[in-house]
Amino acid sequence: MEDLNFESNSLLELYNHLNLSVNLIDAAEGFSIFNLKDIGFKLPYQSTSYRPNFFSFLFIKDGIGHYTIDEHTFEVKPHSVYFTNPSNYRTFGWDKIEEIYLITFDETFLKKYISKEIFDDFPFLLTEKIKPKMVTDEFYHKAEYIYLQIQSEYTSNSPEKYKIIGHLLAVLFYKIKEYFWQDYDPIYEGNRSSQIVKSFKQLLEKHYRDLSSNKIETVFRVQDYANAQNLHPNYLSSVIKTKTGKPIATWIAEKTISEAKSLLKNSSISIKEITYKLGFSETAHFSNYFKKHTHTTPVQYRRELKKNI
Repeated sequence: MEDLNFESNSLLELYNHLNLSVNLIDAAEGFSIFNLKDIGFKLPYQSTSYRPNFFSFLFIKDGIGHYTIDEHTFEVKPHSVYFTNPSNYRTFGWDKIEEIYLITFDETFLKKYISKEIFDDFPFLLTEKIKPKMVTDEFYHKAEYIYLQIQSEYTSNSPEKYKIIGHLLAVLFYKIKEYFWQDYDPIYEGNRSSQIVKSFKQLLEKHYRDLSSNKIETVFRVQDYANAQNLHPNYLSSVIKTKTGKPIATWIAEKTISEAKSLLKNSSISIKEITYKLGFSETAHFSNYFKKHTHTTPVQYRRELKKNI
């Protein structure tokens, strides 16, 4: 039976799953660009549901279709630009394809060939403003000039082609940022990204309450927090870091230490019991974790508390 909720780490995986041609996809560096007309879609085309772990830009010069994400359907028309990032499940469909260039890339490619601080330089990559943007002829011609250069490099045999593509893609990002998101700051975005952070914080608090009350016994990983919101862990981590300034691992560690200190201070239960309450399998593991983040052991911390009573 076909998986109706397919999770795809690359465009190659997605197109294989959808039984589409993959001849134009070079999976070596997590980047691809081509005209959708060359894929040979049988129109009208409708995809099944999938969740990508990659970013994509569509430059629609001549074509008609639609994308549906979170039950919101967006019409894609000529002279529009559409951006999507790793987030929730979606589907797409095409009624007409004449000239539609698709560019896809993953986070690894961005950090390798553009900047390790890619989301600081281009925070709009985390935006949830997913409605296709209609653009002026002037802007489209500028963007077209750049993406056709990128496509030319992609099909070349140059050993430096991905470095060149990285530079050209950065130029395209700057143009898009200037045109669409000059004043965009995800810290102040009041829509889905803010809700992602809010939901994560709420789940973090609830999870540790459940651990402390013995309702559950397992510490959540980033994957678990991502699954709770139907997000990819990389995307969740990026949103949390960009909007709060603090990595998701730090949020989890700080909450673990806070709960540990509370239990050491306000209860008489043994360190072994605290170990299990916080989801650690061994006391030594918990002790090392606590010392790493506080520079003292649980035993020493409790001893110091007693001295000050």
